[in-house]
Amino acid sequence: MTKVRFLTEMGMGVDVHGGDYTKAACRAVADALRHSSLNFFEPLGKSHNDMHITVKIGVAKPHLVDCATVAQQVPYGTVTVEPSTGGLNIDAADGSDELVIANAGILVHFID
Repeated sequence: MTKVRFLTEMGMGVDVHGGDYTKAACRAVADALRHSSLNFFEPLGKSHNDMHITVKIGVAKPHLVDCATVAQQVPYGTVTVEPSTGGLNIDAADGSDELVIANAGILVHFID
């Protein structure tokens, strides 16, 4: 059996106040999902639940991402979340807060 990629979708999310990496990651996933309309299930003989989805999250501090919470943003399929170093942090002018930018890449595979 071979895993075949059918879709790659990208998104960006921001937590403007509070430095919450999970919130920024969830917003990046939501942004990516809003760009998608999947219409190939019937021709492939597959269902939404046959999808194997990898969510790649890029943030400055990947260990602060709650992967289970991010996975809940994807309504179908088997979801794996892989946080890695990326994104961007911007400190407030007075250093009292941090703006967190996350990038998401959503990869949709089916088993052939």
